[in-house]
Amino acid sequence: MARPVGPPKPRHYLMCRPTYFAVEYAINPWMDPAAGVDRERAIRQWEALRDLYRELGHRVVEIAPIEGLPDMVFAANGALVVDGRVYGARFASAERTPEGPAYLDWFRTAGYTETREPKHVNEGEGDFITLDDVVLAATGFRTEAAAHLEAERFLDRPVVTLQLVDPRFYHLDTALFPLSGDRVAYYPGAFSAGSQRVLRSLYPDALIATEEDAAVLGLNAVCDGRDIVIAAEATALADRLRGLGYAVHPVELDELRKAGGGAKCCTLELRGARP
Repeated sequence: MARPVGPPKPRHYLMCRPTYFAVEYAINPWMDPAAGVDRERAIRQWEALRDLYRELGHRVVEIAPIEGLPDMVFAANGALVVDGRVYGARFASAERTPEGPAYLDWFRTAGYTETREPKHVNEGEGDFITLDDVVLAATGFRTEAAAHLEAERFLDRPVVTLQLVDPRFYHLDTALFPLSGDRVAYYPGAFSAGSQRVLRSLYPDALIATEEDAAVLGLNAVCDGRDIVIAAEATALADRLRGLGYAVHPVELDELRKAGGGAKCCTLELRGARP
């Protein structure tokens, strides 16, 4: 029997307008520079996502985009914020490397006093997912396993390491997202056999997504405990979530998906005290 869904919890999000969005290089299987993008359409889709968050009662602040950083729109990769502590990002690709200092500068200017410039490669909330009592962390394509220990020590939160094996799901937030409390939804095929065993042990009542829903970045979703913002194309997953009692809000982000991003990629949660 499904457990009751809890009340929504107002969240605090950092986002970055896709003013300079483009697909100029390929650092994941979703990206094809020859395909081109409609930047104005990407901006409209992003604005609709931002406005939806505000309609749902969440606070949204914005970091100014920087010309020459077309992927800066994917704010989730910019840091990990837990209890007001900011663990910065160190990107795996040269193309995105300047984003790490840019995001860390924003936090310091905004008044965050506990910040950490990382020694190890990590891509923020892309590969770190924070639940009530634990942080799930992935390695395999972008984030180094050593960053998991670095984050655990800085944030004073237990971190569980998971291994990604399918390059389509190059970040953890493309393959798994938290629901209410200690519940998660995930696609097993994105993970190694050992990590699948870990997830089954930790979350025996998880919602198991199909490859079809994962392949449209249906798991790159955002949940506030009741409301779930999800890719419009992930219709089967959305129906199952409604069956569990969640309020589901489909969003069209197919233009940003050309770079491998969805709702969660665009959304960095600021947990803890607000400066």
